[in-house]
Amino acid sequence: MADLAASAEPQPPRRRPILALVGLLAGIVVGILGAYVQAIRWVWESPWGMIVIPWGTLLVLLVLVLTVRGSAWLAMSRWSAWAAFVGWLAMTIVLSAESPGGSVALSGGGRQMFYLIGGVILAVATATIPVPLRRAAPRTAPLT
Repeated sequence: MADLAASAEPQPPRRRPILALVGLLAGIVVGILGAYVQAIRWVWESPWGMIVIPWGTLLVLLVLVLTVRGSAWLAMSRWSAWAAFVGWLAMTIVLSAESPGGSVALSGGGRQMFYLIGGVILAVATATIPVPLRRAAPRTAPLT
């Protein structure tokens, strides 16, 4: 009976490190694309003044949250979510540095700071949420 209880415990699959690497690569892709997409905004001139909606920033933050959470669900581990966050953060930091030509993908404006700080807060919050374990179907006694 003890052997049956020990075998019912979930064993970590061997594919989790590979899926964490997939999460890291997904975070890198989101970081590269997000550095450029976050600058897109919609400007509407109203009678009361200009209204600016930074829909690129909001879109990239949504994709970041879905990438971090999706990688956690894919690997059934928070390690993959943290790997996706680290990939995004690394690429965001690299692209905010000045290139040899003098150009910067992420400048120091308010929208960019919102993207950076908001992305860190949202990604860390979603990476720390526990992944629900899959439960086995309940065993029922055969009807006699």
